[in-house]
Amino acid sequence: MNTLRLQIRFLVPLVLTLAVAAYLALPLLDSLTLRWFSRDLNLRGSLITNTLSDSLGEALQDGRDPRLQALFTRAVRDERLFALGLCNLQDQLLQRSPAFPADLDCAKARNLSVQDVPKLGLPGGPLHVGVHQVQVEGAHVADLVLLHDLSFVERRSQDTQKYLIAFITVLGVIIAFITMVVAQLSWRGWVTGARALLRGEGLLTPVLGRSELAPLAADFRERLRDLEDAYRRSLDRDDHWDAERLRALLRAQLRGDELIVVSNREPYIHDRGPDGISCKRPASGLVTAVEPVMRACSGTWIAHGSGSADRQVVDKQDRVKVPPGSQDYTLRRIWLTAEEEQGYYFGFANEGLWPLCHVAHVRPVFRESDWQAYKLINERFADAVVAEARSEDPVVLVQDYHFALLPALIRKRLPRATILTFWHIPWPNPESFGICPWRAELLEGLLGSTIVGFHTRYHCKNFLETVDRYLEARIEHEHSIVTANKQSTLVQSYPISIAWPDEAERAAWPLVPDCRTEVFARLGLPPELKLAVGVDRFDYTKGILERIHAVERLLEKHPEWIGRFSLVQVAAPSRSELEEYKAFQQRIHQVTERVNARFGRGDYRPVHLLAEHHDQAALNRLYRAADVCVVTSLHDGMNLVCKEFVAARDDEQGVLVLSRFAGAAAELNEALIVNPYHVEESADALHRAISMPLAEQRERMANMRMTVRDDNVFRWAGRMLADAARWRLRERIDARVLSHTSEDDALTEK
Repeated sequence: MNTLRLQIRFLVPLVLTLAVAAYLALPLLDSLTLRWFSRDLNLRGSLITNTLSDSLGEALQDGRDPRLQALFTRAVRDERLFALGLCNLQDQLLQRSPAFPADLDCAKARNLSVQDVPKLGLPGGPLHVGVHQVQVEGAHVADLVLLHDLSFVERRSQDTQKYLIAFITVLGVIIAFITMVVAQLSWRGWVTGARALLRGEGLLTPVLGRSELAPLAADFRERLRDLEDAYRRSLDRDDHWDAERLRALLRAQLRGDELIVVSNREPYIHDRGPDGISCKRPASGLVTAVEPVMRACSGTWIAHGSGSADRQVVDKQDRVKVPPGSQDYTLRRIWLTAEEEQGYYFGFANEGLWPLCHVAHVRPVFRESDWQAYKLINERFADAVVAEARSEDPVVLVQDYHFALLPALIRKRLPRATILTFWHIPWPNPESFGICPWRAELLEGLLGSTIVGFHTRYHCKNFLETVDRYLEARIEHEHSIVTANKQSTLVQSYPISIAWPDEAERAAWPLVPDCRTEVFARLGLPPELKLAVGVDRFDYTKGILERIHAVERLLEKHPEWIGRFSLVQVAAPSRSELEEYKAFQQRIHQVTERVNARFGRGDYRPVHLLAEHHDQAALNRLYRAADVCVVTSLHDGMNLVCKEFVAARDDEQGVLVLSRFAGAAAELNEALIVNPYHVEESADALHRAISMPLAEQRERMANMRMTVRDDNVFRWAGRMLADAARWRLRERIDARVLSHTSEDDALTEK
């Protein structure tokens, strides 16, 4: 019925158009035909006049009327020539044939002959009037009037009209047939194209064979993007995000779908000590951010089991419930040999990718054996994800640079999985990333993700430019979508954060004066001393060396602070097996000893280097005791130490000195932003920080606390999971539409 209506809409205008064309064409054709024949008769009259000129000249000279009459009688035997008349130059009719009209004189004939169509109407039918000069020896002696019968022209015109009507009819039938065929094919094409649009084909890529639907697909895609952007803004405007809100989002939009987190570092480590097995959290920004999300959402966390007692506490499937006491989620441990860890973790990940992605002036090292180990461990973790998945479409959160190949491996085994990969470290520019010999494999692995997340838009931009440089892919820069190998990936920024402490947690904290008394007593510091604190892993990207140089320059420029200012640097040992890290740690110890020897006085030391692991409670007490927190990263994805410091200062005191090369600098504008490479600037910032009035400290800290409270880790996870839910819903709708379309096509064929 729809096809018939479509055909009628084409045919009715076609028939009307052809009828109007015929109605307008027939009179025009009659007029043109008459003009053509009139021109032909004029030419014919000229030929007759030229033929008779000599005979007419002689007859006029002799004045022999019988001769003229005989000449006219022979001439009018032509079936088309009706009559002849001879006029002198004074418009007198000298001779005429018997049929020449009596009421037609020479003057009237001349007037008729100059018209476009010289026609004389008579009861017997129209006549063509032609007046032609009779030339004798080049002199104009008379005019010959020729009257041709036009009835044959009317007969020819009627025949032409019949042919034209027949032609238009046949043409109309042919056009109607073609129109019906095209309408049928177009309808099927539009239906197929519309179904493809509903399935999502053409929203990210053009519909194959449906170029006419490209504008509709583009408009539809733009509208969806606008709706998604509006939804994302609504999430950003919502001020309150906590664990309960995240659980509600998981239930409402992901409908309780299972959540699997994959990372190299495990959230809890079991170690064997003198007092038996103990459980502790490692010093890791990743664990700080992701662990509260897992406690809120439950699920399974897959990680490398690196603790000395990890094997003793797991079950037969290498699983253990964590955290101790509450057991909110499952930790699945993956075991690595020392050789595998050396190649995959210390080798490719930390001697290759880590320096490659950080502008810290350490040369990356790429070995074929490390690459093979990296691939092997990524495959092992992919096997674990498949084994832990209870459905064909789990939500998988892949964490960090250790697993660049993992998303594509999971996608191959679980095509319907929703894979969110978050890259916790910076992403370099295309030229820097091009150093890696396996750059294409890493990019293809990451593009197996549904979503690839970074801390900042700048890192997203670098990633898109890198993909554009080294892969054949379609990139929608406006919406940050990459399509490669028929897989579309959203590239988006999700600034990571920490879990904002609730009232119960804050109530359990010791008071700020008590923290200060405890820390100062433990470190042997005088009560009036101004204390700056730095908390980092022992890593060359954290700017520890530059920080100590800034302290040294501060004491050079402002000797009044000698004995009244100290930096406590917590540096948790990390990757000590690598030569770069060993050399770096040795240099930090040497510089610390030199600065302390130069400015130390008795028990006073300007730099206290604590190269040991501190649990979160100890760090919190240190944050609350400090006057200044110093974060001087040379290149950092985000850095959560600054946010932990802000969250710990519920007294709204303390000053944050923050590197402009940390991702957090884009959010915490009230901090004292410095260039850590500029020692003079960093020293001046330290001086300003320890001299800042309390009122200014409160104003700055209050604003930063509001920012960290609102943009907490639950908002970070909520934005990612909300984006994942939209993509997941789209995929499920596509599957249902495709199923219904297949059923409809099967019924149509039957």
